[in-house]
Amino acid sequence: MKRSRDKAASELFAALYPRLAGWCRRLVDDDETAHEIASEAFTRLWARWSRVEEPRGFLYVTAANLVRDHWRKLERERKAMRRVTTEAAVTAHTEQTDPSVRLLVQSLPQRLRTPILLHYYADMPIREVSVLTGRKEGTVKADLHAARELLRVHLRRSLDHTL
Repeated sequence: MKRSRDKAASELFAALYPRLAGWCRRLVDDDETAHEIASEAFTRLWARWSRVEEPRGFLYVTAANLVRDHWRKLERERKAMRRVTTEAAVTAHTEQTDPSVRLLVQSLPQRLRTPILLHYYADMPIREVSVLTGRKEGTVKADLHAARELLRVHLRRSLDHTL
């Protein structure tokens, strides 16, 4: 039984892999990614071999889903790059006009600096900052408040010295 199953899978692979990989190649425009997607589709088929009635259809639907995931990942990367380049331009301008804010944030204790950087500079919601730092949302909110208070005090002091 196992031998016939292995033989059937091997024959299916030989018959369908080149066409599936070629189809994926046209969709993702990259040989390596296309082969990864086609291979992953076969791996998922193999994991469900006894339950899949139409292997060819399963392979193409799975590959289509993986291609869509790939496209989404590329779009997220493009958006992140646009955001980073935009933030870099804004930050460069801001730092030239007032380097003290950046220096003040850098001077915060690590416990307060991390939530500030994630929430305000990386534009992450408090829930996400909580997950990334392993702290409760209430703790993150308290840390953000404490950091803002420290920054406010330091900024007032520096403004008083300049006047």
